[in-house]
Amino acid sequence: MKAASIVLVLFLCWMPIMAQTQNPFIRSIYTADPSAHVWADGRLYVYPSHDIDPPRGCDLMDKYHVFSTDDMVHWTDHGEILGAADVDWGRPEGGFMWAPDCAYKNGTYYFYFPHPTGSGDQWNSTWKIGVATSSQPAANFKVQGYIEGLKSMIDPCVFVDDDGQAYLYYGGGGQCEGGKLKDNMMEIDGGMKPMQGLQDFHEGTWVHKYNGKYYLSYADNNPSGGNQLRYAVSNSPLGPWTYKGVYIKPTGSPTNHGSIIEYKGQSYAFYHNSILSGNPWLRSICVDPLFYNEDGTIQLIRQTRAHGTPYPEHASPIPGTIEAEDYDLGGQGKAYSDSEVANNGNAYRKDEGVDVEMNSPGNYNVGWTNGGEWMEYTVNVAENSTYTIKTVAASPNNNSSVRYKLDGNDITGSVMIPNTGGWQNYRTIPTKGISLDAGTHILQLFEETGGFNIDKITIEKEAVITSVFETHITHQVYPNPASTEVTIESPEQDPFILRTAIFDMRGRVIEILDNRTNKDRILLDVSRFNPGCYLLKIYSENTVQVRKLIITRN
Repeated sequence: MKAASIVLVLFLCWMPIMAQTQNPFIRSIYTADPSAHVWADGRLYVYPSHDIDPPRGCDLMDKYHVFSTDDMVHWTDHGEILGAADVDWGRPEGGFMWAPDCAYKNGTYYFYFPHPTGSGDQWNSTWKIGVATSSQPAANFKVQGYIEGLKSMIDPCVFVDDDGQAYLYYGGGGQCEGGKLKDNMMEIDGGMKPMQGLQDFHEGTWVHKYNGKYYLSYADNNPSGGNQLRYAVSNSPLGPWTYKGVYIKPTGSPTNHGSIIEYKGQSYAFYHNSILSGNPWLRSICVDPLFYNEDGTIQLIRQTRAHGTPYPEHASPIPGTIEAEDYDLGGQGKAYSDSEVANNGNAYRKDEGVDVEMNSPGNYNVGWTNGGEWMEYTVNVAENSTYTIKTVAASPNNNSSVRYKLDGNDITGSVMIPNTGGWQNYRTIPTKGISLDAGTHILQLFEETGGFNIDKITIEKEAVITSVFETHITHQVYPNPASTEVTIESPEQDPFILRTAIFDMRGRVIEILDNRTNKDRILLDVSRFNPGCYLLKIYSENTVQVRKLIITRN
């Protein structure tokens, strides 16, 4: 009884903290690239970059602030600790103060930040990793110079191991390097070396330790929907690394940059999104609990935030039609994210930021679309089944796209909106084979690009299609079992593969892949999936085929 009581007390103490946390947790200014640390005073400190409003891409970023908490609910802004004007060796125009990090050793806090020396267009070839020091974690930092002998790369991360040895990591443009720091924390000891074993590295390195293993996490190059955060594991702080998978899916911002820490017995993942602004360069930092599996792999983070409520009296029924302008109530950051404050169309729900115009008497469409914007609709799905989502849209442009998410999970991949010949020449774009569970859900329409109008969304239950399940197989799937890659090839009589989807044995979507290039052949990377039995659905022009897929490890 005594042990059970202790567990109950800890659970009750932790639950109110997460129940009261609201993402994004900093709303007074725009912030990105959160670097989180727990120092000896028992507080958790976050060192983010700062997006300046109004933005101009990411070149105006400046003036680092520090935030701290002792309960994960109430956050203190310690104010500005450093800006480009404090860097005497930096570019005269200022700005370009990108993702920082902080470390502690021998009574001194070391603040690491990237900043270029080159003026004008020379910024991207003249990056330096600057160092500022202080005896306090959130005040009185003084720039000491920069680390000599490094490449022109960004996103410094400093990890101090249990034995006191510090390591510096940085990267960008597909490169990630790491090396030992000398005791002065300002010089490299023995040179930097590439981090081997990472898959699709882009930027944003973070290193932490769990159960004696080293974890290197980073942002990838995901071409649609925004950067994901991936991770790899090693027995050494400098690798080689074994790639493990994705732990944060796209957040609604085209970029992402994260950190992982443990605080008061619970691990947390920090990241950023753009839901408060709807602007890709006005971002806000977020945090959610992180959990490990028994084998040390990281469970996919469930991104939490506040949502709106239905605009109609009740949730929209599925099957059914949803008018695009009837998005949920709740406003910016809850029911929608729009990059401009004004309602440009000014024809419907005029006090809100979504741009709605009248396209015929009594009928409206959402227009003035921009990449990264989204709208949410509370829906009530009648039954577990497979559905077709029909997007009714118009565009005079090529290569516009949207995607749909249900409760934060991608259900369609990219839905391409073709050039329909004009802003009011509407066409219906069907997306077939979407598995939906019965019940009330949040459907999100995410605008991957701008340049189109959207009138409505119709979701129809699909007629029963004869699925091929291990009999009369036409598509070739090999090798199966597989450990790293699976090839799918279509036959001559049904040559065009539209999409593949991988489900677990409970029917939950694991991954959806649209086929945009080789229409008769797809190569699937399954190295990041846990060993086990899965269902592979192959959607082609004429059939939906279902195959068992066995994933093993050599």
